[in-house]
Amino acid sequence: MTHRNIITGSLLSAVLGLGACAPSSDVVYTQFYSEAGSLVDTGSFGEATLNNRLVMTGERQYTFDLAKRFSTEVDSTVNFAFNSSQLEPGAQAILRKQADWIRQFPEIRFRVYGHTDAVGSNRSNKALGQRRANAVVRYLSTLGISSSRLEAVVSFGETQPLVVTQGRERRNRRTVTEVSGFVSRHPTVLDGKYAQIIYRDYVASAVASATLSTQGVGTLGTN
Repeated sequence: MTHRNIITGSLLSAVLGLGACAPSSDVVYTQFYSEAGSLVDTGSFGEATLNNRLVMTGERQYTFDLAKRFSTEVDSTVNFAFNSSQLEPGAQAILRKQADWIRQFPEIRFRVYGHTDAVGSNRSNKALGQRRANAVVRYLSTLGISSSRLEAVVSFGETQPLVVTQGRERRNRRTVTEVSGFVSRHPTVLDGKYAQIIYRDYVASAVASATLSTQGVGTLGTN
């Protein structure tokens, strides 16, 4: 190999080396050439294992089934007056029925989502949605539902309207209560005894709703 070929080869290697270190907007390129260990966890680490555990124990499916039951057997939505987080008598009546249902399942957690109509700024509407969710949680707490099982964690503000309009719309001014999962430290959950919970629910489902109401258990099957 001639001296000129050696120099040419060295220059070519240097150029390729610099090219490999050059920044790139390509995601695959960036991850391939990033420092080892720099992307250990992007937030999804362990999700597959968690999902498998929830499915195998029956928790995920049972949570889904309960969420569906709650939304069909009880009115999960309450509405509000314009620019208000005050609970009206009709809203309180709905929440009392929600509390009756919730009391049957001490292992279950719930979330309350706040919404507004589109009148006003995004910032003020998000705060208003949060106040509405907080108001629902406070009222359910007065009915004997532990606040540790209730979360008023999300306000969607005006971003998820039922009726798309820029004007005042009562149906958009609402909160929605949903099943969110199991209480993490409840004794039956801690022991993994989901079969007992499901069996108790199965027995209760065979009782007529009128009988349940007279026994003070709840108002299953009514709105």
